[in-house]
Amino acid sequence: MSNSRFAHFPQPVVVDLDLAAIRAFVAVADERSFSEAAIRLDLSQQAVSKRIARLESDLGATLFFRTRAGAEPTEDGRVLLMHARALLGLAEQAVAALRDRRRALRVDVHDTRLYALDLVRAFRERTPEAEVDVTTSDGLAATRAALAEGRVDAAFNRLSGPLDEPLRAAPASLEPLHLLVGRDHPLGGRKTVEPARLAGTSVWMPGNVPGGEWTEFYELLAAAFGFAIDASGPNFGYEDLVEEVALGRRVTCVGAQTRMPWHRDVVRIPLVDPVPVYPLWLLWHHQNRHPALDRLIGHVSERLRPYDPERQWLPEPDRAAFTARP
Repeated sequence: MSNSRFAHFPQPVVVDLDLAAIRAFVAVADERSFSEAAIRLDLSQQAVSKRIARLESDLGATLFFRTRAGAEPTEDGRVLLMHARALLGLAEQAVAALRDRRRALRVDVHDTRLYALDLVRAFRERTPEAEVDVTTSDGLAATRAALAEGRVDAAFNRLSGPLDEPLRAAPASLEPLHLLVGRDHPLGGRKTVEPARLAGTSVWMPGNVPGGEWTEFYELLAAAFGFAIDASGPNFGYEDLVEEVALGRRVTCVGAQTRMPWHRDVVRIPLVDPVPVYPLWLLWHHQNRHPALDRLIGHVSERLRPYDPERQWLPEPDRAAFTARP
């Protein structure tokens, strides 16, 4: 009996599998032909044969029966095939993961005229090494789908209703509202307007579609201050909206940072006492591992100014998330 305190076991044989040979093996198994596999891999038939021969030598097993009709996997070949496909799949996932980390951060801003784009620009200036691609969508429903499917990494929207489980959200900004009126409108000469002054009037919001998160916001705002929302169309875009306001037929609300077309007969007046603020959230998928995402989340969090109930108005559903914690 050995005097050694430890038992000695034979070391397992390590085989360094060549992915190129594995890929050739799978191609031959799929095509049942060395020549067809060569075409698929853009190689010579001799090169494919050499890779299979090397793999059989490394494994000490015959993987194919060669026949005049082509090639059929042996029993050992059939056992290997399932694992070979998994190996190739893992290799593709590893390469894709690295490529995904190097690509630009894809951020949805809903509309490039809105304040969300300013937040992205500020992040880009602060983090010049982070490449960013900006996209637009039709609102929260489309954004949720894009995040869940990985088509975008982050998105700015007002959050309405419960958040889907795969997604996460953080308060991003509170944007004051302005009133847009014609220069000859009774309110056109004022430097500020209180929301209560709009009671009994109608504010034109042709972009307010049923179920939209911004539609809900303006409905709550109108109910709080006693005015009506006119969502009648058609909605021909910002230029047409400004033209209608210039004619004195309509008044509308826009975000303080929203980039509207200039018109000499249209004025923007801040709403005050209180200041209505539009709540914007940053949303992302909790499994997203893009290296720039955490920096964007941190950047937005640092810039956020909390809700001030003494000075601002915010819909009741949004208040808790945007109120400063003690």
